[in-house]
Amino acid sequence: MARSIGSWLSGPSQSDDPGQRASTYPGQRLGLPESGPGSIARFGRRIGALCVDWLVCYGLTALAVAFGLISQATQSTAVLVVWLVLGVVSVRLFGFTPGQFVLGLKVVPVDGRMHVGSGRALVRGLLIALVIPALFTDSDLRGLHDLASKTAVVRR
Repeated sequence: MARSIGSWLSGPSQSDDPGQRASTYPGQRLGLPESGPGSIARFGRRIGALCVDWLVCYGLTALAVAFGLISQATQSTAVLVVWLVLGVVSVRLFGFTPGQFVLGLKVVPVDGRMHVGSGRALVRGLLIALVIPALFTDSDLRGLHDLASKTAVVRR
């Protein structure tokens, strides 16, 4: 019993899919370099960028509360809405959020497109807002939100 559970938890073996090569570093299957510009961003930088984005959004909503544009009771919801709009617009226009810019990251499509479209940026943002999809990653360190939107976060 323990052996069958252990084999299930360890994932498929290499012999199960002979057409799939084993990658030696994250991003190799996507054709990305191992290190330097264009390489897959690590989890720490991504979390740091998210924290910077949240701080920017908290600052913007605090200004809105100070000017009486929103009430303090709705500030938490306003932070989430501002974060989502800021993320979608900035990823669509520039390819990165303010936090990703500060930490030297960018969002790139992995399916040969020139840029990340508004729909993909919106799907990506909504899935990140749910938190859980971003915690599950594949061997290329791409979360479920990146897999669904066919994107990857790389170093600039």
